[in-house]
Amino acid sequence: MSPLEPPRGRRVAVIGGSRVPFARADGPYATASNQEMLTAALDGLVERYGLDGPGAVGEFVAGAVLKHSRDFNLARETVLGSALDARTPAYDIQQACGTGLQAVIAAANKIALGQTEAAVAGGADTASDAPLGLDDRLRRILLETRRAKTAGGRLRALAKLRPGHLVPEIPRNAEPRTGLSMGEHAAVTGRAWGIGREAQDELAATSHQRLAAAYERGFFQDLVVPFRGLTRDQNLRPGCTVEQLAALKPVFGLAGPEPTMTAGNSTPLTDGAALVLLASEEWARQRGLEPLAWLTAYETAAVDFVHGDAAGGADGLLMAPAHAVPRMLERAGLGLADFALVEIHEAFASQVLATLAAWEKRGLAPVDRARLNVAGSSLATGHPFAATGARIVATLATLLSEREGPVRGLISVCAAGGQGVTAVLERT
Repeated sequence: MSPLEPPRGRRVAVIGGSRVPFARADGPYATASNQEMLTAALDGLVERYGLDGPGAVGEFVAGAVLKHSRDFNLARETVLGSALDARTPAYDIQQACGTGLQAVIAAANKIALGQTEAAVAGGADTASDAPLGLDDRLRRILLETRRAKTAGGRLRALAKLRPGHLVPEIPRNAEPRTGLSMGEHAAVTGRAWGIGREAQDELAATSHQRLAAAYERGFFQDLVVPFRGLTRDQNLRPGCTVEQLAALKPVFGLAGPEPTMTAGNSTPLTDGAALVLLASEEWARQRGLEPLAWLTAYETAAVDFVHGDAAGGADGLLMAPAHAVPRMLERAGLGLADFALVEIHEAFASQVLATLAAWEKRGLAPVDRARLNVAGSSLATGHPFAATGARIVATLATLLSEREGPVRGLISVCAAGGQGVTAVLERT
């Protein structure tokens, strides 16, 4: 028997995207589950691209960061409740805020290797319907009760209960290793890089203005499906100005000198879902679909924000893209000047500005602000953790499709745990 030939990498096309409008936590989607939002986004994609036939796509990959126990097998349950063929395999993935982009990469790898012809990838998150955990003491008592063999044993176990055991554990936006919230970590990094308040407010106002302009020109017509009464992102403030943002009080970094981070230049807690349709060149051609762009490179990185130089700025919690992007570009033989568009996930305005500064310190060319997040980003749209990566991929691919090729776009997403996920899209 002759050995199998090693797989040859194929081009991976971004065909399109679908997402529900993002909503502020405890708002219109307060009672919507991850599965319900993800199903709405998937059904929108199925309808738009005629994916309701048998075996239309080979795989569905998605995830969520805030998951209930009922979200077990979230991706597969979403398929079963959607218009997609119920025989479509599916699996979950999770890498904090990088989940959506990492799901896209996972699906793309199988297409590139010839293991499947098309796939749908992305994610969903609800900050409104966050899971509440049992006090660990209560959990242990309940387990002891279950294991007891007699009624007396069960009563003795239950007799250990105290009122304090009944208080639920509410999820905190804090790093387990440091106890600091993501905002507090970003404040440390912003201070290390000398990021000022005015620059942050200017970036935030621009994000709102550009997102509003994109909606007004109909840019999101083929990307956003209405859900629970919303037709556009609820966090959007079309008239947002630097002057308005300057009036807000700081909410992060209050223990340090001259805090600069406010609710206006930080992303709000958000609910939403987003997906991307990926395919091989042949799959797209057979269906008469013109790829929006091609996914041509990707890179992940992590920093040691616990023991590394976090105070000095190099190893800040959200600074992994500052390491991933130079590495990816060196491998691809590219520089930032080779990109017509740059998409940086706006977890915080200070984090975006620190990333730009770090890239320059590492020898990359400055990013022209006219090329940065040209249709708005997370500060305006909001940030449902696992959905953001897919939102950015679909947005950037659509933006590239409006330009004459060849043209490239860069994606940079920071994530909790000191991680970063980055990618390159091209329009040829």
